[in-house]
Amino acid sequence: MEILRTVVELRHWSRKQRSWNAQTVGLVPTMGALHRGHGSLIRAAHDASSNVAVSIFVNPAQFGPNEDFALYPRSFDADCALAEEEGAQVVFAPSVEEMYPEGAATLVDVEGIGDRLDGQSRPGHFRGVSTVVAKLLIACEANRAFFGQKDAAQCSVVRRMVTDLRIGTEIVVCPIVRDSDGLALSSRNIYLSAAERNQALVLSQCIRQVELLVAAGERRASFLQEAARQALAGAPGVRVDYIALVDWATLLPIEVAVPGTLFAIAAWVGSTRLIDNAILP
Repeated sequence: MEILRTVVELRHWSRKQRSWNAQTVGLVPTMGALHRGHGSLIRAAHDASSNVAVSIFVNPAQFGPNEDFALYPRSFDADCALAEEEGAQVVFAPSVEEMYPEGAATLVDVEGIGDRLDGQSRPGHFRGVSTVVAKLLIACEANRAFFGQKDAAQCSVVRRMVTDLRIGTEIVVCPIVRDSDGLALSSRNIYLSAAERNQALVLSQCIRQVELLVAAGERRASFLQEAARQALAGAPGVRVDYIALVDWATLLPIEVAVPGTLFAIAAWVGSTRLIDNAILP
């Protein structure tokens, strides 16, 4: 497996692979601290593509001034080992200076949708995400890019950006990967103490409760949100950021759930902010 550090190297590698007959390139953008969830994305890319590149870049532009950029877990050697084990041919690991050259003045802001859910809670977050993902897609020129549904709001923003900018990469969203107890895998789970990790299970339990209500025929968004609030209200150590039922394409709130509605939660467990969601049947 190769480790590439510059945009020029990544683009040259991608064009070389795609110049061969029927060869395709899949890209898995990550911030490192890879876990089994990332592994599932790399496997999906490997299954659907002739060649797979994994980017590892902790993007400063998507962190707020009081967020955890400096503390965000970094485990480059282990990340490379996992990427190679799951079938990646290339790891793209640029410096901050490579991705944001001195004097760079261009940002990608997906107006409206980028200010909803996490975009409202973390102002500027999705602008940072859109900017770095646009840079990665342009650099790699991949046929497909693979993202996890756990970041469902991010997927909506990226899809809108790719459509608006006519970027030729197909965005593939892969299912959430959970531990056996239901907790959605996240690089930030490492921050949780043993007690906090147990407290965090209430998020996936709340997701399941709403899914069961929908399966039983409940469709009123107000009822489903209130049920979720009640489920979270008594959870020790948990502070809710948002509970939302929205159209997955626009992230706008809905009044009646329909197939494909996004039910999303963000909450603080101790000092760690976690997100979880489900696409309702």
